[in-house]
Formats: sequence, structure tokens, C-alpha cells
Amino acid sequence: MLNGAMLVWFIFAAMSVVFVVWDSITNAPTSWVQRMAWILVVVYTGVVGLILYLLTCRRPFPGGHDAFTRATWKQSVNSEMHCLAGDATGIVIAASIVPFFGLTNGWDATIEYIAGFICGLFIFQALMMLGMYQGNYLKAVRKTFFAETVSMNMVMGGMIPTMVILASLWPESEDPTNATFWFRMSLASIVGGFIAYPINYWLVKNHLKHGCMTLPGLDGPAPCLGFCSPETDPDIKNSQPIPSSTHDSQSEHEGHTMTMQTLPFIASSFWVVGTFLFLLFAILVTNQFVPLKF
Repeated sequence: MLNGAMLVWFIFAAMSVVFVVWDSITNAPTSWVQRMAWILVVVYTGVVGLILYLLTCRRPFPGGHDAFTRATWKQSVNSEMHCLAGDATGIVIAASIVPFFGLTNGWDATIEYIAGFICGLFIFQALMMLGMYQGNYLKAVRKTFFAETVSMNMVMGGMIPTMVILASLWPESEDPTNATFWFRMSLASIVGGFIAYPINYWLVKNHLKHGCMTLPGLDGPAPCLGFCSPETDPDIKNSQPIPSSTHDSQSEHEGHTMTMQTLPFIASSFWVVGTFLFLLFAILVTNQFVPLKF
């Protein structure tokens, strides 16, 4: 039964990845980091990721990407994809290595958390925001630290219980050469993504995290109806500046500018501690089903 379900899952996942890769090359007016994020998310979440991509990011027609992605809930999904792609990539890499050291499941989860955080922050958050901070990578890291931390904690609050409990049910899934390992990681990524969505919605709605950004000059007519990236497409040479009327129309859409806000230290500390408490709660609940050992 499980083998049959995995076969169907992997077939549809492969088809989904092929489509998103093709669409990213031929139809996506977004930065390379965002394209890569969506490809990786679909690799991990299969047809679930494809559905989200079609609903929230795929350009419906030339010139329509900004307007299509303008809704806050769509911006939030796109924003979360950077976190989920980076976190899941680091976690999968770590989970593929730690079994060879024979560590207990508690240490496995700890190493996976650290790997996910490093990959998510230093690649998929900071690199994505590099253009907004005049190419200053260290500043981008500093400015995205809060968003990555609270989002990562929520992702792991969903992934840890799923990974640990399924590993106890499917012992063979700890072997990265076994198909059940990748199936388990897919399910964990889906659960983590859904758990982390509310915090990402709050971050985007309050301008504490970026959403989906269209590269200027790459979407044809009707630019900047939603979020317009400050980055430029390296493939477009001698691109013309965006007309001032476009900026005026963009400013009319309150809540959809690219101005990032910053929480006061006490408020941000409150949210960071709160998400760590949620993660601790998830670990304690998991421990009731499968003891975590260190």
C-alpha cells in the first residue's frame, strides 16, 4: 500500500517539477532566487507545491504578473517559499548525513534545525533581499534575521513532529537511499509549510518581510501593479526606467509597496520567544508519542 502511494506521489511530483522548471525558464518575470525557491519547494512538496505555484505565482499573461500576485495572501505564500525552500534544503541535507553518525533522534533534530536555519537565512533570505540593500550582504543578513527566525521556528514546529513520528513508523525512512526517506521529507515539508503560513502572512501584511517581486522590464506591459522589485534583470541590457506614472499607480495600492518596516527590539524579542515556545510545545507533544533522546 505504501509503495503504491509513493509511486503515484513521485510520478506526479516529477511531472510537477518538470512543469515548474519549464515555466520558470519561459514565463517567470521574477528573480533567480524566487524561481529556484519554487523549484525546490515543488521538489519537496510535489503536486501540492505545483497547485500553490499556479494559484499564487505563475504569470497568467504578459504584463499580468504584478496584478495577479498583488493579493496579500498570495504575497505571503510567495514569501514563505523562500523560507521553506531554504529550511527544507538544509534539513534534507542534514537528514541525509546524520544517520551515518548513529546519533539519537534528539541530536538529529537539533542538527537539522541548525542546517535549515543557516541555509534559509544566508541563501534564500539574505540573497533574495540583496538588491534592496545596495548589494550589502551583511546588512541583508541582519535585516532578514528576525523574519527567518520566526518563520523557521514555525516550519520546524510542523516538520519535527512529522519527521520523528514517521521515522518511528517507517524505520527504513532514515536511509536517504530509500524512497520512504524522500516521501517522509515531502510530508514533513508540506506540514511545516502549512504551519508556517500564518506567521508569514502576518510578516508580509505588516511589511516585515518581502513578497513576490516582479523584475522591472521583464513582464512586458502594465508593470508595477503590485510589488515591483528594486533589482534589475541581468539579461536585460539598457532597460528603460519605469515611467513616473507607474510609480504613482503603485503608490495608490496601499500596503503593496516595497518599503520594509522594523519592529522595536522588545516587540521582535517577544515574537522570537513566542515562536521558540511554540517549537518547544511541538517537541513536547512529539515526545509524548516518540521519546526524543539526547
